[in-house]
Amino acid sequence: MEYRTQRNYGCRIMDNYTFKGMKVVFLENEKLRIGILIDKGTDIFEFLYKPKDLDITWLSSNGVQNPNRYLSSSPDPLSTFSDYYPGGWQEIFPNGGPPSSSLGAQFGQHGEITNMPWDYTIVNDDVNEISVEFSVKTKKTPFFVTKRMSLRSNDSTVYVEEKIVNQSEVEIPIMWGQHFVFGHPFIDGDCFITMEAGSKVIPHPVPINAHGRRVNGKQVYQWPEAKDENGNKVDLRTFPKKGSPSEMLYLTDYNDAKYAITNPNKKVKLVVAWDKAIYPYLWVWQEFGATDAYPWYGRHYNIGLEPFSSMPTDGLEEAVKNKTALYFSPLETKGTKYSIQVNSYKE
Repeated sequence: MEYRTQRNYGCRIMDNYTFKGMKVVFLENEKLRIGILIDKGTDIFEFLYKPKDLDITWLSSNGVQNPNRYLSSSPDPLSTFSDYYPGGWQEIFPNGGPPSSSLGAQFGQHGEITNMPWDYTIVNDDVNEISVEFSVKTKKTPFFVTKRMSLRSNDSTVYVEEKIVNQSEVEIPIMWGQHFVFGHPFIDGDCFITMEAGSKVIPHPVPINAHGRRVNGKQVYQWPEAKDENGNKVDLRTFPKKGSPSEMLYLTDYNDAKYAITNPNKKVKLVVAWDKAIYPYLWVWQEFGATDAYPWYGRHYNIGLEPFSSMPTDGLEEAVKNKTALYFSPLETKGTKYSIQVNSYKE
């Protein structure tokens, strides 16, 4: 599939590229360039804010890898995600978190579609607005997923509309989420998070790192304050120094489904807004360099702020048990919208 119109100004689509042997589509306007790996789950591996030459996505130490070019020496349900994880942003469906099972199907880490090739259609190719629709049919489950991404001229926001269709006559539980992860060069220790005060903060029930926790896991908190293991106050809006304990938290009971990350050094603000009817939870994954074992080895300083349908402790099977799984009725279609905006500011 070739791009329809060649131009080097305004909104444009470039779909005649490959990277690491994988098909890539770039969406671009005066403010943003977004790189999408068609052959790997529609991963967003580049989200460049052009006025600052700043990529807001986190690029892992392993970087982008083609799953078809490298076979893990010990494939397992965790490594099939982690070994090929580039950072950035993934679509997670129908399992979130650790490997799990449902209705006889076995799912690896973060589900089925992150390593699958997708199809795409150019819906609108105009200098003032572009839209591309991506689609995939799952293999382990009977779903058809479509995702339409749009950019408008001189607008530093990407608009996303999604639909998922249950193509069977069986009721099916799933987990559905957006795996947004941010890191260097956007994230540093002076960044801070803005979100509606009072949202419930639920710590993951067990530590995710052998070196302990940043937050005492035996309590439920209200955003933005928590306590550490010694009872000291933890301000969850701020970013601690590198080497601080890794953490996993879940936010819920918010009215305004929106957060912002501000970098005062670079004078850049990121705003993510979503539909709380589909995504009533926000996963907060904090990897600040304390994990000295697989797969991070102390190399990273990043945070995931990930809208999700469910709150698991052990993937989809647990989400069914704790009654946070999202159910699709026979032949049902569910849809959602969300947006990601990046802007500069002056003090």
